[in-house]
Amino acid sequence: MTDERIDSEAVITEALSVIDGALARMMQRELVSTGEVADLLLDVRTLLTAEPPHLAETAVTTDAV
Repeated sequence: MTDERIDSEAVITEALSVIDGALARMMQRELVSTGEVADLLLDVRTLLTAEPPHLAETAVTTDAV
């Protein structure tokens, strides 16, 4: 398994955790604001589109040289 695949799996696992937690809180209420739903979707989008940590570290070390 490549590092990229491991990173992708970690991101997906974290995104699913965020979704599960938010859904559990939302299911206890009758109404959920559109703002709360938008926040959840933005959190998930941020997790899924974030640059993998090893690429960010490479960019920082390259810039420092």
